[in-house]
Amino acid sequence: MELSRNTHHVFRIMYHFVWIPKYRHKVFLEPYRSKLKEIIYKIGYDYNIEIVELEIPTDHIHMVVRGEPKVCPSHIMQVIKSISARKFFELYPEIKKKYFWGGKLWTQSFFVETIGNANEEVIRAYVQNQLKQMESQEKYSRQIELF
Repeated sequence: MELSRNTHHVFRIMYHFVWIPKYRHKVFLEPYRSKLKEIIYKIGYDYNIEIVELEIPTDHIHMVVRGEPKVCPSHIMQVIKSISARKFFELYPEIKKKYFWGGKLWTQSFFVETIGNANEEVIRAYVQNQLKQMESQEKYSRQIELF
């Protein structure tokens, strides 16, 4: 994965999201699946959310997003879920009437995990060895005394 930059940060943050429709209905068949993908990609474009991967099986959604340090995962989900539900129901009111009589397309819950190049053990070892690495570098970088 490549590094991203903005005015004050260099970062590499990726999230894997999974969420489900209310009542776990298997409604995302064609043409609904393709239209929902279009809606979500458009939301990503409009709100500067970089959607790297998106797949929609019949009863849940998987999405990989490249994030920024100032944007939390719950905010990303709030934007995607709220706007996609509204747009989807505008296009397909018959789906809302038949399957989502409560008026909500999505459950409140979602799954999110961070994605990185290294696994947990490698990162923990790296953090644990920081003092050792710093001490070994200091040995060889002592400043020459002037007097």
